[in-house]
Amino acid sequence: MKNYSDQIEKIKSKLLLAKKVDKSLKVFGASSHQYSINKPATIDDVLVIEKKYAIHLPDCYKAFVLQFGNGGTAYANSGAGPFYGIYPLGEYVDELIDENTEKYLKNNCILYPKMTDQDWKNITLKIEDDAISDDDYTKELGRIYGGILPIGSQGCTYLHGLVLNGEHKGKVVNLSLDHYKPIFTFENNFLDWYERWLDEVISGDLLIDSPTWFGYSMGGTEKQLLESFHSNSNNTTGKDALIGLLKKRKITPITLHLINQAYTDSNNGNSQLLLQILAKHQHDTWKEYVIELGKNDLLTVFKYIFWYDKPNYSDWKEFINANISHITDYEIFRFCTYILQECQFDYGSLIKNFIKHQNEEIRSTTIYSLGKLSNKEDYLDIFIIGLNDTSQKVIHSSLQALSGIKNKSLLVHYKNIADLFPVEKNYILSNLKNRLKEFNISLKWLRENDLSIFSKK
Repeated sequence: MKNYSDQIEKIKSKLLLAKKVDKSLKVFGASSHQYSINKPATIDDVLVIEKKYAIHLPDCYKAFVLQFGNGGTAYANSGAGPFYGIYPLGEYVDELIDENTEKYLKNNCILYPKMTDQDWKNITLKIEDDAISDDDYTKELGRIYGGILPIGSQGCTYLHGLVLNGEHKGKVVNLSLDHYKPIFTFENNFLDWYERWLDEVISGDLLIDSPTWFGYSMGGTEKQLLESFHSNSNNTTGKDALIGLLKKRKITPITLHLINQAYTDSNNGNSQLLLQILAKHQHDTWKEYVIELGKNDLLTVFKYIFWYDKPNYSDWKEFINANISHITDYEIFRFCTYILQECQFDYGSLIKNFIKHQNEEIRSTTIYSLGKLSNKEDYLDIFIIGLNDTSQKVIHSSLQALSGIKNKSLLVHYKNIADLFPVEKNYILSNLKNRLKEFNISLKWLRENDLSIFSKK
């Protein structure tokens, strides 16, 4: 067994420091594990598990449970660690493969870093077949996730696992019980991954009250990541380094200056990531760059504004006004309306004409966005167009957006909807009933009475 004693001692010291730095327990999951861990396991505990499953645990992991700690009082009896912590040795072993775990845990791991989407699709082809039998489903789980020991929960259906066999033995991999593509961590082994978590707690990178998706991107100091980018700017390692920099809570002005220089280099293939870093950290050139980018890529521009410039959304009114007529794509329109909905002005005139767009998602989003305005009744004619749309989605959105509007001219259009939908479809009638309650009338009454006197003239 490789000797990891020195690293274990560093980890012990760093855990104490991490607890001191995060005294308010802001790091995701810290309020559960509170940086505590139970006493180590014994060699007999390890041998029992290895014998039961016919496996040899990676030395890095054995050093952790034998010299550092084993489990705790957090969720699932976990001890301090990334997300909700590290499971106790031998517990939740069947989380990936719920039957015949002993049969499959000793298998060679067929997963590997940098799998393409197509590779993963090929691996999971059979398990995604709705006609698969229960027995075959278990076999497929064993084939796909064999050789991986679940070691901790990330919340919902996500967890981290430890590779037990093969070329990548000892590495940690991020997994989903919904069978999304696995993402391997960048560290060589479990202890390096765990120590990196402590480093990022201590540095402050993880001190936010939400999941940070620790371990899904390259780790390292600002200097290390920048050097890695410059040494590998034309390959995937350089891209990974930039993503690692993007995840940092703070970046020094010197690094931002160097990122700015790299962005202005027209030969750099990572311009979008470089600009995203400049936008996130509010470099004084980023607005100039995104305005120029808007000539060809409005989606990226609106994303960066929405993600990184919330306090100044209203400052982009002129830019949006100049470019909104060029929008033909739903995703671009969606992000544009996200920004508008946060602005303190009546943006209705900017978007109302999109009610005529051929894309039903754009028409529905137009209605939804107008419904967020405090003066939405000023756009009653647009809502009426929505109520008479051929798309059920747009009709549904219109009914919801009209909450609180008691203009009687709407009743004739509500009656048309009632006649068009004799039975419930896509919650249209339930939303219609909610609108009718505001007029103190029932759906039955609406259907039985002539409402032509309420028609808008």
